[in-house]
Amino acid sequence: MDDDKRLSYFFLGLGIGVAAGILFAPKSGEETRQLLKSKADDSLDQIKRRTDEGREFVTRRAGEFKDSAADLVDRSKDVIAQKKEHLSAAVEAGKQAYREATAGESLG
Repeated sequence: MDDDKRLSYFFLGLGIGVAAGILFAPKSGEETRQLLKSKADDSLDQIKRRTDEGREFVTRRAGEFKDSAADLVDRSKDVIAQKKEHLSAAVEAGKQAYREATAGESLG
């Protein structure tokens, strides 16, 4: 959001500067047109630079997000595997306890 304000202020300043330049510049029409073209080209270059910076930022953040999502999936798989092992051990313990309980009743 701060960058949006800066860009808006840049264009506002650019417009005011161009208007003041046209009104107060003692240059011919051709010189003024060349000046305006030069300023417009400079502005276009800055916009392209900012766009490239934004694209790089989004690409970098997307890569970071992808990496952290992959890490989260891996950790989740590990936790599920551990819980599965604990559940299997508990089931086996329950089966063993049942066998022991039923074997004790048959003998008695």
